[in-house]
Amino acid sequence: MDADSQPQQLEERTEEQELKYLEFVQFATIQALMRCAILYSYAKERAGPLKPGVDTVEEAVKTVVAPVYDRFHLVPGEVLKYADRKVAELDSHVPSNVKKVSSQACSVVSEVRRDGVSAYAKTVYSKYEPTAEQCAVSAWRKLNQLPLFPQVANVVLPKAAYCTEKYNEAVVSSAEKGYRVSAYLPLVPTEKIAKVFGGN
Repeated sequence: MDADSQPQQLEERTEEQELKYLEFVQFATIQALMRCAILYSYAKERAGPLKPGVDTVEEAVKTVVAPVYDRFHLVPGEVLKYADRKVAELDSHVPSNVKKVSSQACSVVSEVRRDGVSAYAKTVYSKYEPTAEQCAVSAWRKLNQLPLFPQVANVVLPKAAYCTEKYNEAVVSSAEKGYRVSAYLPLVPTEKIAKVFGGN
């Protein structure tokens, strides 16, 4: 009986230690600290003639900070757990609309974590592109009803088309040369734009 209750107690303690609402804060803090440590290590390695001075300062800081850290290193975690419990208490008072938006935001974050930003951006783009096109066409029609707008558009559009063409050429050229950044730069669909706005 004692052997069965021990894993259950361990599981309950683990659940108590996990954050329910503010886990993202803990995750972001860990990520930030890791990035800072990597940056510090990189800078320290490349300190050149300043390296002995950096080592001396580092040892002095460790000597002063170590006792303080030993005493208070659990405090941020405890504060975060306390805040998480308070958020849990407030959860019952939050309107359902806010909960819905919050759950949608969480699903977006988990989807981005799972698939990556690029894949998520493509999904969102394909989902909202038709609506955006309709809004753009509607706005274009309204703007064309304004006085002088058609004349201004006739002056600006050729220059915009030229710049867009040069941008697309630069993206294609950088992709051919193997630059990674080109994977993140979208091509402007000039033919599609011309087709959508051609009749308007």
